[in-house]
Amino acid sequence: MQKPFIRNHQYNLIKKQARLVQNALRTVSDRNVIQSVREGAEYTIAEQFREPEQRERVQGISLLETSEQLEAYLRELELYLLEFPELTEIQIRKLFPKNKKLKVPDLKQMDRRYMSYLSWMDIATNKLFMVYPVDGQFVGLEGRYTPINKQGYCFICNKQEELALFSALSKKRPEKSSPDYYKTVGNYLCTDSQACNENMTDLSALERFIASVMA
Repeated sequence: MQKPFIRNHQYNLIKKQARLVQNALRTVSDRNVIQSVREGAEYTIAEQFREPEQRERVQGISLLETSEQLEAYLRELELYLLEFPELTEIQIRKLFPKNKKLKVPDLKQMDRRYMSYLSWMDIATNKLFMVYPVDGQFVGLEGRYTPINKQGYCFICNKQEELALFSALSKKRPEKSSPDYYKTVGNYLCTDSQACNENMTDLSALERFIASVMA
């Protein structure tokens, strides 16, 4: 069996394309239109992967005729989901050395196949903590978490969800800055990180945000 190679956001994109095909099968009578939707989905999925063996594994959606076949296709690809890199409580604490009383989430309860990033809320301090791998190394972001009590588009997953403002503390300080200096980089993200991870089909917005915080 081929090793896992499909990342969470890629699997979400595949699911999105499968739903488009399902919708076409249910609502469109023109076979040419249905085939066009199928072929568009096939192309979009193939573009996520560069290795010929991986492309071969994910292809086939353009040939499926029923919702049952599409669901079976998705279940088969779940076998190739690549887990979010494993990390320990000690590793997490090292990412946030100034937070001596950091409350770390129960990592054993998380299905890392369906994670593009790790985040959790500390209600006592009203802070959000986020962990993400960059070039093989974990980076940790922390900042103020302010629910806005309304729906909008999350900057990470670009889906409409309940939002909060995340004001992350910048990692860099200008030379000769005062001890009290700090800078934040803010944006609106899903209040439910699990839903956000389930929505993600692209990592670029998250990676740009992290880069701006690290700069």
